[in-house]
Amino acid sequence: MPPTRGGNGQGNGRGGPGNRPPGNGHGRARNGGKSRPAANVYANHRRRDRNRRRRHHAARRRLVLLTIGLGAAAILAALTAAAFTGASAFRNSCSLELLRPVTLGQNSFVYAADGTPLGAIPAERNRQPVKLKRMSHSIREATVAIEDRRFYQHGGLDFHGIFRAAFKNLESGRIVEGGSTITQQLVRNLYIGNERSLKRKTKEACLALKLDDAWPKDRILQTYLNQVYFGNHAYGIEAASQTYFSKSAKKLGLAEAALLAGLPQAPSVYDPFARPDEAVRRRNEVLRAMLVAGNITQAEYEQAAAKRLKLRRGQIYTKIREPFFFGYVRDLLIAKYGVSTVRSGGLKVYATIDPRFQAAARRAVKENLTERTDPASAVVSINPKNGAIRAMTAVIPGRRGVQFNLAAQGTRQAGSSFKTFVLTEAIHQGINPNTTMYLSAPFHWQPDPLSEPWDVATYAGDYYGPSTIASSTLRSDNTVYARLTLDVGPENVVRIAHEMGIKTRLEPVASVGLGTNSVSVLDMASAYATLAAGGIYSEPMAIKKVVLPSGKVDTGAGWGKPKRKRVFRDGVAYEVTKILQQNILAGTGTAANFGRPAAGKTGTADDFADAWFVGYTPTLATAVWVGYPRAQIPMTNVHGIRVAGGTFPAQIWHDFMVAAIGSSPYAEFPYPSQPVDWQPFHGQYAYYGPPPCTKNCDGGKKKDDETTSSGETDTGGGGTDTAPPTDTTSPPPPPPTTTAASND
Repeated sequence: MPPTRGGNGQGNGRGGPGNRPPGNGHGRARNGGKSRPAANVYANHRRRDRNRRRRHHAARRRLVLLTIGLGAAAILAALTAAAFTGASAFRNSCSLELLRPVTLGQNSFVYAADGTPLGAIPAERNRQPVKLKRMSHSIREATVAIEDRRFYQHGGLDFHGIFRAAFKNLESGRIVEGGSTITQQLVRNLYIGNERSLKRKTKEACLALKLDDAWPKDRILQTYLNQVYFGNHAYGIEAASQTYFSKSAKKLGLAEAALLAGLPQAPSVYDPFARPDEAVRRRNEVLRAMLVAGNITQAEYEQAAAKRLKLRRGQIYTKIREPFFFGYVRDLLIAKYGVSTVRSGGLKVYATIDPRFQAAARRAVKENLTERTDPASAVVSINPKNGAIRAMTAVIPGRRGVQFNLAAQGTRQAGSSFKTFVLTEAIHQGINPNTTMYLSAPFHWQPDPLSEPWDVATYAGDYYGPSTIASSTLRSDNTVYARLTLDVGPENVVRIAHEMGIKTRLEPVASVGLGTNSVSVLDMASAYATLAAGGIYSEPMAIKKVVLPSGKVDTGAGWGKPKRKRVFRDGVAYEVTKILQQNILAGTGTAANFGRPAAGKTGTADDFADAWFVGYTPTLATAVWVGYPRAQIPMTNVHGIRVAGGTFPAQIWHDFMVAAIGSSPYAEFPYPSQPVDWQPFHGQYAYYGPPPCTKNCDGGKKKDDETTSSGETDTGGGGTDTAPPTDTTSPPPPPPTTTAASND
């Protein structure tokens, strides 16, 4: 803790220990067990107490005289040096340029897109420098009055104040007033430390004179107020004001300013949280000094001195809003600047997140997952035009203080929401999804006798025979997408997924198109944003700009500059979007429909352990995940239903999008400038038989109340489905042992 520092104000006036009541333990005498008269016992104790007090006062007096002697010797040495060598020569005996200031870190702050604070990244010393004009007049006047009343008159050393303080200290036999000026204290704290020696005192005096010549008085006062210690880990007046009153230094009232101005002399002694009576007494000493200096009137003094302490412990340096996004931003800063700079570099970081979107995302989750035992949900929303992250949050019912970022760090199986990448790659290869057909039927795949067989089935065993890719997408048919994945190539699916924004490692296995790989919510939102942007990928952007402690914007780091790359033609994105629009209107994602042009895909992993809805409009791409964060626990009975992508995730997506952009101008997906050129296609697993029956067909048609294996109602999917042809493949295994992800 910084040492107790005396200014030109009054000390605490505390003497030695008071008298103790008589007594000697158990009341027994020490003369062989015989009792002594009570008066003798009391007299002995009084003598011992007097002797103890004499020794205590003698030690304090020696310390005071030593301190005063050192100070007087330093001043005498300075005056002697000045007399023999001249004032100019004495000033030249030290150099500000040869000394380096002590490194004083300062907090870094993160702000939302609207300028509201998200939190602080604390430095080792809790510090937030501000300009003098951002401090109240009362704190300036109070500091000068109690610490250095002739600050604006002297030249760095106050000889009158030094001798006045020495006289008062000798007169009282203890230190009641200090002689160091604000300039001397600044030199001591910033440049040469607090060790006590004649050489240090002489150097301090020399540097104080030089600093007073080099700097305007207001700069000296500003620097002092920005670095002096006020207790409770607060360095500088802004940190102190926020710590004790939860307000900026500019808004300090007279009584508040006087309280803070009195703390640097002995922060622990006058700690208003721990010792309020001592703090009030010291505050009133400062007010008296201001009255004597003419800063305040008698009435102002009496009014301020009569006020009670109204402390309000601040949380600006400890409270973090939007912790998941805040941690994500902090990691980006550390990757760019390093831990030391981020923790003490005094950065001001302006992020892309929109507090209104954040609130909408949390509200959408909490209004749908209402029980403490409900699964968690993570939401990420991205502006497809530049990659700016507009929302990133996670809600875990019944739990607080979760450090792991489910939205950015957590990875879970994507289920059928990954089929979008298969569809995109197929269209990118020129495969027409409206005319190219595959069988909706159980699929057995074993490329060689030594490989493990792969059997794909729909959970409910409902199949539709020859189906177009488009209609199979609306049903999220696993058996069709297993065949299509093999035809377009698992490696190509992995490639296009990575190019669109998936950063996690993907295994190019046959089942990749059914979402058996794990991905993050952030990556899914980013990848779907590529479709919303017409095939242009934008790297997710969380930081708009960083302001350095000098006040300059760091333009060299690339913050706020979109990093964009075209992945495929806008015609490809347009064709994918048309199908995913129909999925919201009449497919597995109807719960997401909020009356605006929007496209999206549901996803449900094996055993209902993960459920997704990822969708987009022309202006916003949003991914929603629902699941238990600690393990892949089947969600087979949440509010009485099985949780699939078309249930809670789609409803959360709907509620969020209504709140986020429901009142914004109506926007259609634009017609492409480069339509897709459809190519002849001869896939190994495609269907080339007679076209499917669309009218008066017998069998195979599901009833309206039947559902897909994900638990979502199937709405027909385009009306091109027929009963499956007999004996197309080996029969599927029983549902519990099916190796593919369930239909969604």
